[in-house]
Amino acid sequence: MTDAAQLARARRRASLRRGWATFRSSRSGLVGLGLLGVFVFVAVAAPLLADPNGLSLTRAPGGVLEPPSSEFWLGTDDSGRPVLTLLMFGARVSLFVGLLATLISMVIGTLVGLVSGYVGGWLGQLLLRLTEWFLVIPFLPLAIVLASVLGASLVNIALVIGVTSWPATALLIRSQTLSIKERAYLERARVLGTGRWHQISRHVLPNVLPMVFANTTLTVAIAILSETTLSFLGLGDPTRVSWGSMLEDAYSVGAITTGSWWFFIPPGVCVVLIVLAFILIGQALETVLNPRLRGRR
Repeated sequence: MTDAAQLARARRRASLRRGWATFRSSRSGLVGLGLLGVFVFVAVAAPLLADPNGLSLTRAPGGVLEPPSSEFWLGTDDSGRPVLTLLMFGARVSLFVGLLATLISMVIGTLVGLVSGYVGGWLGQLLLRLTEWFLVIPFLPLAIVLASVLGASLVNIALVIGVTSWPATALLIRSQTLSIKERAYLERARVLGTGRWHQISRHVLPNVLPMVFANTTLTVAIAILSETTLSFLGLGDPTRVSWGSMLEDAYSVGAITTGSWWFFIPPGVCVVLIVLAFILIGQALETVLNPRLRGRR
């Protein structure tokens, strides 16, 4: 038993090494990983890199909409707060909401896809119709209604985004589950008398997890964009600074018409860069987890 466990661990380590070697061969994937690393570092080290007092409306160190200078590298907002400080602490909110919403979306989508694809019957059809119902409803109106009902907080925003963004994952996992369901080793497992839960957890789930992981990075990008949109519409947490709330503030004070580019361009660029980072990582992971794509990129 010990030898079998050691052999399994050795195979996993060898598989991880091969996967990392394939990932490193993708320049775009490394660029995305580097960008993500920068944002994560800034988000974690924000209290060390910037003075938290710069977030206070009553203790703002600068004047109203001051342009970039040696004291304020990216200028100040309409309350005199340094834009660079807002960007650093806003990265925390955007990453937190994006990752939590993605976790919720992946859990719901994976469970619904597995059950509807493998169990079938009336339960599978019911879950499929529920998935299609969520797909046909426009995302933004549904998210606005849920955010208004649940209230403005980071957890509620993440819950709203996660609950409204799982159908695509569910359909993807369902189609893969239907394919795996017909394979010979599952037929042998059914003949040996194993239960459905054992078949799903030991045979189906491990085979769909690579697809889940590859889809996760793309879902994070969508979740961050959704958080930015909801915050821009004033449905985010009013006590926290995020890139979306910065854009909403810039729009409300007319930063575009007054030429205060330092107030709205930096958060917009940050949103674009972090979404691009996750997309590049997702494409590289898709190549790692799908051998048929390795010769095409």
